[in-house]
Amino acid sequence: MKTPLVALVLMPFWITVHKTEESLQNQKEKKISKEALGFLSSYGIGVEYNQAKALVYYTFASIGGNLISQMIMGYRYWLGISVPRSCEAALIYYSKVANFIATKLEKNEDMLVEKVKLMERAENLSFNTEFLDWDIHQYYKYLAERGDTQIQVYLGQLHLAGRKGLERDHAKAFYYFLKAANAGDAHGMAFLGKMHLEGSATVPQSNITALKYFKMAADKGNSVGLWGLGLLYFRGKGVPLNYSEAFKYFQKAAEKGFANAQFQLGVMYHNGSGVRRDYKLAFQYFYLASQNGQPLAVYYLAQMYATGTGVFRSCQNAVELYRTVCELGRWSEKFLTAYFAYQAGNIDSSLVQYAYLAEMGYEVAQINLGHIMESENAKLLHKDQIYPLALLLWKRAAKQGNIFARVKIGDYHFYGFGTKRDYITAAVHYNLAADQQSAQAMFNLAYMYEHGLGISKDIHLARRWYDLAAETSPDAFIPVFLAYIKLEVMHLLTDLQLLNLTGNWKLPALDRMLRLHWDMFVMIVIVMLLILLINGRQN
Repeated sequence: MKTPLVALVLMPFWITVHKTEESLQNQKEKKISKEALGFLSSYGIGVEYNQAKALVYYTFASIGGNLISQMIMGYRYWLGISVPRSCEAALIYYSKVANFIATKLEKNEDMLVEKVKLMERAENLSFNTEFLDWDIHQYYKYLAERGDTQIQVYLGQLHLAGRKGLERDHAKAFYYFLKAANAGDAHGMAFLGKMHLEGSATVPQSNITALKYFKMAADKGNSVGLWGLGLLYFRGKGVPLNYSEAFKYFQKAAEKGFANAQFQLGVMYHNGSGVRRDYKLAFQYFYLASQNGQPLAVYYLAQMYATGTGVFRSCQNAVELYRTVCELGRWSEKFLTAYFAYQAGNIDSSLVQYAYLAEMGYEVAQINLGHIMESENAKLLHKDQIYPLALLLWKRAAKQGNIFARVKIGDYHFYGFGTKRDYITAAVHYNLAADQQSAQAMFNLAYMYEHGLGISKDIHLARRWYDLAAETSPDAFIPVFLAYIKLEVMHLLTDLQLLNLTGNWKLPALDRMLRLHWDMFVMIVIVMLLILLINGRQN
């Protein structure tokens, strides 16, 4: 099979994504993987758009152990994309990937995802809160140097994990934690203990030093310090193995809401380590920890739901939890590189990376990709491909509960983007989004009721939906106000025609003029009201 030219252009991208799975030499020998061919076929980039071929490529790649293809197959079976919908099949694929991720997490290899959203005006979506603004970062550094221990610990945590756009730098993390610890801050002490327990190229592994710092922090009642002492006793590092002592410290930290301690209690009850095995208690602690963001707790919950251990078996719950773990894979780092490419104006590179993540089922990537496609700045896709593919992405995101995507589907059917114009289908999707409290969908429904588009014309329902839109979002107040004035003017005009209060020869002309230029008349009315209001205050 001849390798598509565009695939050769994108080769560095594929190599980068798979560096955790295969050596670079193997990638060079293969030139392009079956998984990459599946991706190209799925979007029609450089090759014929063919979902059937994409499925074949992904299937063979997943059989060969390719984790990303297994995740793609899990997602396809979960939603029934080009295959019959099957929760059990999705469970098999997702569990394989989740097992790999869990192994990494158990080795303290952090897998943090920065899902940056591109759209500023998407409903219920925050904008780029994942990044620390440069000016704010400089200000934080200044405060840290001035002795603010809270900021020192915060910056240390960001550098330890590589969060909010800051590089992962253990030397800087250690520097900030040490400054805080020397000033008597318990958090700084606890994180120094954590760094010495785990060890790195910067901080040598030392159980004795970890014990010292954890004890200093624990004596101050610090939850991380208490957890650290529990972990040392649980593993017998620096101290004799003692499950009773471990349980005592874990429980104290868990009572303070520390997720890692809650997780460890779950492990002890799950395995019967130093306590009587109790799957129900294990489930409760795993659930508490998962709600506080502990990823391994999510993995254990998935396993319990998948096997019916301590809880009624639920394939749906197991898949959703396994999925959450799978999305912590190293491939999620592409969210950042895709965002930076977008910011730098490299739209095609950004599109490819978001498209890749979207194939794996990342909802944010699907939204971002739809946004990029609508901008029509990408050169990799033919113009006649853009809106049908964008509609496909909005549908996939909507199936995952995204309200904004649901409104978009309604818009595409309303205006005929990527599909035939269909007011009835548009109204169905607007109704679904309105049920999820979308003010935009409510406004659109009001407009459709006002004009009888796809649904029976009903002025009363139009007014009701406009009211609901204004009540749901303050941002909808002005558009609703303008729409209300136009609605009432047109309604009044209709009543005048019916009642024949003036000469019929004038009304049709006035009616046509108002319908064509209603926005201009609305603005005139608003200006007149403002003038009257100002004059009234002056008098």
